[in-house]
Order: sequence, then C-alpha cells, then structure tokens
Amino acid sequence: MNVTNCYQVLGLQEGASFREIKASYRRLARRYHPDVNSSDGQARDKFIELTEAYKFLLSVVPPDVEVSTVERTTVSVKESPQPPPPPEAKVKVTRKRPRVDFVNPLSEVDQKLKDSSYRQLQQFLQERRFPRAIALVEGLAQRIPGDREVRQWQAIAYQRWGRHLAKERQVEKARAYLKKALKTDPHNRSLGAEVERDFRHLERIY
Repeated sequence: MNVTNCYQVLGLQEGASFREIKASYRRLARRYHPDVNSSDGQARDKFIELTEAYKFLLSVVPPDVEVSTVERTTVSVKESPQPPPPPEAKVKVTRKRPRVDFVNPLSEVDQKLKDSSYRQLQQFLQERRFPRAIALVEGLAQRIPGDREVRQWQAIAYQRWGRHLAKERQVEKARAYLKKALKTDPHNRSLGAEVERDFRHLERIY
C-alpha cells in the first residue's frame, strides 16, 4: 500500500492535510467498525484496511498535534493473537547502511515512507502475512527504484513466501518465488545460502 492508495482508501485527494485525514478516518471507522457490523466480514476487512492506511499516512504526513494525541484517537482492531513464528529462518531484514546508489539523496517524504514501510514489513513477516509483505515491498521498490536496501527486503519477502508455500506443498509456486528471491538480490550470499537450502529441502521431500 503506497501513499496514493492510502489517500484513496480514506476517500481523500492526495496531499490532504493531517486534520482531513484524521476526520475522514474517524467518520469511516465509525461506519465500518466491527462492533457495529459484527456479522459483516467485508466491513471488518474494510475497517482493517482503513486503519492500516491511516497509520501509514501518520508516518509521512506532518502532524499538527502531538504524537501521543494521535495515538489516543486511533480506533483499535480486535484480532485473535497470531502464534509466534518458528525460529527457522536465519536471513533477517536488517537496516544496514547500504552503498549509495542514488545520484541524489532520498527526499524527506520518501525517507519517511521507507522507514515506515520497513517497520510494517517487519510486522507482516513476523505475523506470516507474506502476500501483504510482498505487496508492500513491491510498491516501495516502484516508488524508490534502485535502492539496494529495498531490493534486499523484496528478495527476503519472496524467500519467506517460497518457504511457506513449500510447507503448504505448493511446490511449483514455491520454486517460482525462491527463484525470484535469487534474481532480485543475486549478490546476497546469506540469502542465497538460505534459498539453496530451501531448494534442497524441496528435492528431498517432493
């Protein structure tokens, strides 16, 4: 989900002010809140999408109130707790200082977008919401093309999804995403070793 999509989800024009974002979120959250639509699964999904878009915009739009006030206004989503992921993958999404690939540095907006996307990506991977993680990092790669750090995150998301698909016995799809991981970040030796291990696991079992 990129900035443009977030504004669209909240029914706003791109560039709307913080107060407009806040007002639109409150109005739509009341309409789609699970407590109001307890039997409507689509309303609950819409509410989750609204909340994610709202939180995303908070990280890139300069607020006109203190952060503590913003956090108190956010409507919480009651979800069943996710089981902790098994300690299986050794490849981690990290924030190492990358070699500079840009002629010009990132703008302040793009840097905030990158930082907030990193935090959200970590959460998606931890919760094993791999399609969401891939959609997020692919959108970021389109917004900031050529960034080595973003490319690394993208490859790791592909590898995690490929490993999960292997466990679900979706062998061909698993192979496809593992290959995408290698192609996306071919010089990442740590990732390459993990992908090769995943391929050997596929060959032994299937």
